[in-house]
Amino acid sequence: MNTKGNALVWFTNNLRVGDNNALFEACSNHKKVVGLYCFDPKHFITTRFGFKKTGKYRAQFLIETVYDLYEQLEALNIPLIIRYEHPENCIPELCSEHAVSAIYKLHEWMFEETQTEQAVIDRLDSSIEIIKSSDQFLYHPDDIPVALTDIPEVFTDFRKYIEKDVMVRPIALPKRMPVGNNFKVARPTITPDTLGLPDFIPHPNSAFPFKGGENAALDRLHYYIFKSEKLKSYKTTRNGLIGIDYSTKFSPWLANGSLSPRTLYHRIKLFEKHVVKNQSTYWLIFELLWRDYFKYISLKHGNKIFHGNGISASNKQWDIDSNLVKAWIDGATSSDFVNANMKELKQTGWMSNRGRQNVASYFSKELNLDWRIGAAYFESLLIDYDVHSNYGNWLYTAGIGNDPRNRKFNVDLQANRYDPSGTYRKLWL
Repeated sequence: MNTKGNALVWFTNNLRVGDNNALFEACSNHKKVVGLYCFDPKHFITTRFGFKKTGKYRAQFLIETVYDLYEQLEALNIPLIIRYEHPENCIPELCSEHAVSAIYKLHEWMFEETQTEQAVIDRLDSSIEIIKSSDQFLYHPDDIPVALTDIPEVFTDFRKYIEKDVMVRPIALPKRMPVGNNFKVARPTITPDTLGLPDFIPHPNSAFPFKGGENAALDRLHYYIFKSEKLKSYKTTRNGLIGIDYSTKFSPWLANGSLSPRTLYHRIKLFEKHVVKNQSTYWLIFELLWRDYFKYISLKHGNKIFHGNGISASNKQWDIDSNLVKAWIDGATSSDFVNANMKELKQTGWMSNRGRQNVASYFSKELNLDWRIGAAYFESLLIDYDVHSNYGNWLYTAGIGNDPRNRKFNVDLQANRYDPSGTYRKLWL
């Protein structure tokens, strides 16, 4: 145990207590631990494409998540300091105030996240150690028996390679700290208005009416897998469009780290052991593999995933017609299926996976619009926005990513197949 200093756990996209190695290591190696979450003002600016970087739906979900984390940590006698401030401004001050010798955080590698981390490092005492954990993966990078430069480009090759050779790590739970560790820091009142965003009333037809936070995530996990056993039929229902149970709805909690992919994986395995193992149980793990895949692709290619031509060798020229962009956003295109999905997104912050594929394909392939505009709009609106999955999927759909077939969705055929009676379109149009 390190008795020479205290630990600061800098929470970012790992907003949970269970299976959080940064928190586990801090509690294991230090006598005193304090947590920090910063609502970073940079995350709420208006981007160059004219959208709020974090819109009202995801902001509200994030606020709920951080408040839940505050209570979870309090039960472990760990104070959580919550600030609406740039991390580089408050972390050095807190390290000095609390005699911090080590900062524990999630490993992140994309441009904005590394910029923020470097800004913090530049202002820290050089004696303070920064210790990172890779908890956002299902399959840990240290367990992949290949260099990142050799990660397969095609998902099927990646999946076969990973499934064959890599095991999922067990879950780590932090110990409870002594009562004296918690100095009862006050919980500030953060609202969307605090962050420069409008308040809103949740839409009654939202397919995602859930709250943020680890407790809500575990409640949903228990309901979907064990109580209702909806997992049994996941593969056949996952392309649904209406209601809360056509898909798992785990993605928002996975995106901000209030649920770990390893926790979900081990619950699926428990279900397979005691209830049933079938195509649906495998398919949910298959979807977690897709999530890992986009993270590894972003690790391999870095900030190229934000470039106009992505990770391809294409020299494609994109249009930026603002009238076409507005029609797509407002659900006023020539496709009623696209329109219904875009109205659902605008009014709820949610859209089915099937809908996302169709509207993204329509945006980039039919309208030939710069996919980065669509990706930025998704970033702003989606409750479950994840930088790697969002930009990876847009690259994939726009034909400048890893899909060797460069597919184009026929939105009319897709509507006839997945909304044959037009019920979904009537709901939103």
